[in-house]
Amino acid sequence: MSYLETTKDVYRDAALTPDVGLCCTTNPIWELPGLKIPKIMQEMNYGCGTTVHARDLTNDPRILYVGVGGGMELLQFAYFSRQKSGVVGIDVVDEMLEASRKNFKEAEEMNPWFKSEFVDLKKGDATELPVEDNSIDVAAQNCLFNIFKTEELTKALKEMYRVLKPHGKLVMSDPTCEQEMNDELRNDERLRALCLSGSLSIKDYVKALTDAGFGTIEIRARKPYRILDPKNYPTKELVYIESIEVAAIKDPMPEDGPCIFTGKAAIYYGEDDHFDDKKGHVLLKNQPLAICDKTANALASLGRDDIFISESTFHYDGGGCC
Repeated sequence: MSYLETTKDVYRDAALTPDVGLCCTTNPIWELPGLKIPKIMQEMNYGCGTTVHARDLTNDPRILYVGVGGGMELLQFAYFSRQKSGVVGIDVVDEMLEASRKNFKEAEEMNPWFKSEFVDLKKGDATELPVEDNSIDVAAQNCLFNIFKTEELTKALKEMYRVLKPHGKLVMSDPTCEQEMNDELRNDERLRALCLSGSLSIKDYVKALTDAGFGTIEIRARKPYRILDPKNYPTKELVYIESIEVAAIKDPMPEDGPCIFTGKAAIYYGEDDHFDDKKGHVLLKNQPLAICDKTANALASLGRDDIFISESTFHYDGGGCC
């Protein structure tokens, strides 16, 4: 049985019998006026919590979510896109789609503003999305792409890029690991289905996104996720896994390479009231400016003694240099 079939079996079982402990949710559900989440949706929230920001969902966006779970993410997105088929949910597991449809009926009873027609559920594969080109404003997935091996991951990211409108956003949360995993751990199909093996490093994760064509990458958070230990997993040492939250934006690829924000900032503290590098970056005196790694390197290469550049915080929430 392939790892993809193993994954389908895991989530088919989770659709038929909700498994609260299937995933460790690190972000809370949204607390919004008039939004009520059915208990069953919370129990079937098989991701690491919502990683899409409310500011990503302005102007009645059309939203795509791959891997629907119990429908909680879709309901939350529909709060911002109250239109027929404003949210598109894709899943490869029939039982999960049917469970979501049932859960939406309960959500209708609890939320007077919500109609099931706001969400268009479709059976489909992340590597071949049943969605038209350039039709989506915000796409999202949560602890799904991490299970893919290189070939499937490349296809899935290219599909997300294809369906997004220009300047559209792909917002994702996936486990990452800087340690080298042994072959037994990395190739364990069930652990891969649970997002616990095969994790990429942050560097490789970002490269996969830029290789797909995304010109701007925002690393929004980097959080502790799991420990794989020798007593419970096929490893001889502790393996530390982090959860990374990333937004990849379908901006044109700059000639000098992608803009990757890892939470760096520049602070000018010279004698003038500001510093202008004549390339679009103006640093006001003692006012930190969020900068991409490319700009950080360019400023550092000037060799000035009145510009401080911070280390990466791996937390970026907008307002940057580019």
